[in-house]
Amino acid sequence: MGIFSRKNETPAVAVASAGPDLTALTGDYTVDSAHTTLGFVARHAMVTNVKGSFTDFTGSLHLDGSDPSKSTASFDVRMESIETGNADRDGHLKSADFFKTDEFPMMTFRSTSAEYLGGDDYRITGDLSILGTTKPLTIDLEFNGSAKDPFGNERVGFEGKATILRSEWGLTWNAALETGGVLISDKIKLNFDISAIKNA
Repeated sequence: MGIFSRKNETPAVAVASAGPDLTALTGDYTVDSAHTTLGFVARHAMVTNVKGSFTDFTGSLHLDGSDPSKSTASFDVRMESIETGNADRDGHLKSADFFKTDEFPMMTFRSTSAEYLGGDDYRITGDLSILGTTKPLTIDLEFNGSAKDPFGNERVGFEGKATILRSEWGLTWNAALETGGVLISDKIKLNFDISAIKNA
């Protein structure tokens, strides 16, 4: 909300911001995996953070600029593509202790609702499926803008973040530390940097 008045006048009316005009962006988009990051951060040994990402995925967006509540998002992530910068750790994450990638090769997200929060901020809620378990996930998104790239593609960009408890999806493996606490945090921070190209 904003209040506009001239000097020495009493503010009279609060004017609600309409937000950016995204009507021209309405349409279907394909996520550009080469310029998109699906990342996560976990606390390790109670003292440091381990960062990782998934490198093999597909995604699609439907944007409705005039009514953001009609916008949707869908992602399919190949779990074998997990990367944390350490081959041994990546192998452990793919094993039966964690993602069981032989049995559950994919992680999926399907949106169920979307809302405009004001300014460049949006919120999308959907079903996140890992290890055969589906739970709701809410992601706060910031619209980074739109542009036509040198190849003539109409692009949009979003940054997103969310926090989950991995145990809610059956990811419970851990190890106790001699000094107290556990090796890996239950709380996982998710971060997304998404670039998508409008379909012809």
